[in-house]
Amino acid sequence: MKCFIKDKILNIPNIESIIIGVFQSNKLSYFAKKIDVKSNGYISSLIRSEPQLSKPGNGVFLYKIPNINFKKVILVGCGDKDTITYETYIKIIHKSINILKTIVTPTIFFSLLDLNVKSYNLYWKIRIFIDIIYDSFYIFNKYKKSNKYFNLKKIYFTYISKKEKEIGKKAIKHSIAISIGKSYAKNLANCPPNICNPAYLVTCAKQLKHKYKNTINVSVLNATKIKNLGMNAYLSVGKGSKNKPYISIIKYKSINDVLNKKPIIFLGKGVTFDSGGISIKSSYAMDEMKYDMCGAAAVYGILLSVAQLNLPINIIGILAGSENMPDGNSFRPGDIIKTMSGKTVEIINTDAEGRLLLCDTLTYLEKYDPEIVIDVATLTGACITALGKNVSGFMTKDKLLSQELITASNQTNDKIWRLPMFDEYYEELKSNIADLRNVGSGTAGAITAACFLSHFSKKYRWAHLDIAGTAWTSGKEKSATGRPINLLIQFLLNRCKLSQ
Repeated sequence: MKCFIKDKILNIPNIESIIIGVFQSNKLSYFAKKIDVKSNGYISSLIRSEPQLSKPGNGVFLYKIPNINFKKVILVGCGDKDTITYETYIKIIHKSINILKTIVTPTIFFSLLDLNVKSYNLYWKIRIFIDIIYDSFYIFNKYKKSNKYFNLKKIYFTYISKKEKEIGKKAIKHSIAISIGKSYAKNLANCPPNICNPAYLVTCAKQLKHKYKNTINVSVLNATKIKNLGMNAYLSVGKGSKNKPYISIIKYKSINDVLNKKPIIFLGKGVTFDSGGISIKSSYAMDEMKYDMCGAAAVYGILLSVAQLNLPINIIGILAGSENMPDGNSFRPGDIIKTMSGKTVEIINTDAEGRLLLCDTLTYLEKYDPEIVIDVATLTGACITALGKNVSGFMTKDKLLSQELITASNQTNDKIWRLPMFDEYYEELKSNIADLRNVGSGTAGAITAACFLSHFSKKYRWAHLDIAGTAWTSGKEKSATGRPINLLIQFLLNRCKLSQ
């Protein structure tokens, strides 16, 4: 799918379809007026006879309008012209896309950028539309005999001034790079666990190196290297699996001058299947435990988007790959494991395995002297209980980093909520026979998990994102979402001062 911003859009041949808007009180959007004039009042007469069409979320597909060179016209209601909110704009886009999916059209002109959306300028109106249309048209059908697909190939926008043209080009560039990163991340996360194992994550990381050989380098730690580093907590997770653990280290460095000498590191939990180990999970929805590597998939997508944009910044992405299976070799509740940091951990629950991968990796990352480390993990069901399926939890003691993440969240509507890390929560992790327990007493599980990780991230600025509720949708139509790629790329764009 390609996107273009052009002037004199109505004169470009071979654009099959156009999306136009109507407002309450029979008012028309800019291009709806143009089409109405050319069609001798066809649109205005229609909405006079069908006034409900102007309500947000309503729409209709029109075919063969007199004197119009567009073969298909999608007419969508936009409500009150002066009170279009973000939520209204989203409804308008979704209605347009739902109609688009019912017709065959390779090219479309989205003519609604002139809508006055409260608090959103041209840049963000384009970003939002492209993000939603890529998500809506995403299909994972690699393993189906008959591959369904949509044939939309080109989307056109228009501009009035030269300034708008440059803003539009930037918005398209950013949107496409983010959407491509999300699509690749979703493909990786949706891959079945008999294909996507820790070694497969390594293969995907190396593919990035080949795709962006001027800016990306990849190195790999195998089980032997991990053991030699003293990363016993990391190794313990995969002891019951025939699939050996790996750590993929993806280093991105722009070919241009960079803004930061110290790298920003994104660490993704990559448990490619989580049975729970000896503390085995219920069989209900266990098929969805292939998504326990969505953190690693998101980091993979972030690095791809960053390379696509060639951001002037140093980034390292870590894919912490392992598989948690029950076996005679599996680690057990009651075991005590010495971490790379020297701290010992008493295992209370083997289904709290992600923090064991992350704690040793967080210690390992000290060697890079990072400016910031953000770990991304489907870490706790407790986060879903606290915040539901629409909001990611995040925890940090760094107020400035917290504000940067909240700002990016508000800009992208990739919702996050900061949870506290009070001293009282640390009491939950005390063990009488080791330095730490790997879980608390059963309450505030998302918070105590972050508190556990904070013991291993004291030498740099750090934040933890728990995406257990937001990384995928459940049920028959289960699929990865690509979150929080939009949020974290926006965080980087803001740092590079490249956003609007």
